[in-house]
Amino acid sequence: LHGIREPSFHHGGGGVRDHVLPGNKEYREGDEIQRPPSGGGGGGSEGSPDGSGEDAFRFVLTREEFLTLFLDDLELPDLAKRRLVEGSDPAWHRAGYSVAGTPSNLSLARTMRNSLSRRIALKRPKPAEVLALEAEIAALEGDPEAVDRLLALKAELATQVKRSQRIPWIDPIDVRYRRFEPVPRPVARAVMFCLMDVSGSMTEDMKDLAKRFYTLLFLFLQRRYKHVDLVFIRHTHEAAEVDEQTFFHSRETGGTLVSTALEEMRKVVEDRYPPSDWNIYAAQASDGDNAAGDSQRTARLLIDTILPACQYYAYIEVGRDSEHGMPGFPRGPTDLWRTYEQLVSAGAPMAMKKVRNRREIFPVFRELFAKRGILEEAKG
Repeated sequence: LHGIREPSFHHGGGGVRDHVLPGNKEYREGDEIQRPPSGGGGGGSEGSPDGSGEDAFRFVLTREEFLTLFLDDLELPDLAKRRLVEGSDPAWHRAGYSVAGTPSNLSLARTMRNSLSRRIALKRPKPAEVLALEAEIAALEGDPEAVDRLLALKAELATQVKRSQRIPWIDPIDVRYRRFEPVPRPVARAVMFCLMDVSGSMTEDMKDLAKRFYTLLFLFLQRRYKHVDLVFIRHTHEAAEVDEQTFFHSRETGGTLVSTALEEMRKVVEDRYPPSDWNIYAAQASDGDNAAGDSQRTARLLIDTILPACQYYAYIEVGRDSEHGMPGFPRGPTDLWRTYEQLVSAGAPMAMKKVRNRREIFPVFRELFAKRGILEEAKG
């Protein structure tokens, strides 16, 4: 990847152009104005007469390196509920010793301990005892008065040597290997509900911003977590759970009732995701418009049903380049923004951000899902 900026059209540094510059206080007709340097410095292919220049610094990132750089310090907040689930990755724990195994798991200490116990039980002669007999025999050699003693010592030495040969220092029955068993471990299971407004008030630019946000969210979850389900819900005046393809590419539109999306989410939670076993998250994208009177029902659904079951609820409002509509006609926060703002002020596990253009999507995404320690340091 050669950078992350998108191409755009702009005036080049060369050529001849006529300009009308209001408020000129410095130049008169006939004055020569030095051409400003063209943008985009760096080294070129031509030589420099004075030897000065600048090397272009460029490097290539793989997709994995790119995702690591941008997404590894993010997390789902408060991922606390853990359960034993079928098919989860087991953790390997020590489970005593076994008589078979790989050389890397050989336990030398346990093997030598078993060897010592066996040699003591079978009364294998100690090397020091054999050496003492050999030394005594060597001392009595040539003494005519110690013939009987010498014969007895030699017989005892022969017996000790044979016994040592029959009882090996280490026997296969002594060998022990460290044993490991797979133990199921609790895993944190999570589900992310993606709620997107596709009503008629959402322009194509607004939908594009929302889809880019959800694309980032999808990449983040797929890379960071193994046990995360994604539930896609599109809504107009009606809401429906859809698959990924429909969520991102369907052209359906209509009126606006935000409460229908929350009601659909409530039904899915009741059917498939009990809050006692699942960490439930939601990310909603909308332009903030809602039908008259529906904001109150939306707030009631959030307070009574959705937020008590959620670990975290993120809301982004897309497409508002400013807090004003047409010049001279100021427009304040939307109904949905005011409704959610009251919930956040009351301490609900929610976060709200506005996205006005593409450049703001990733910074907003990082703020919503930054690790708590990193986020607190940034605020401090």
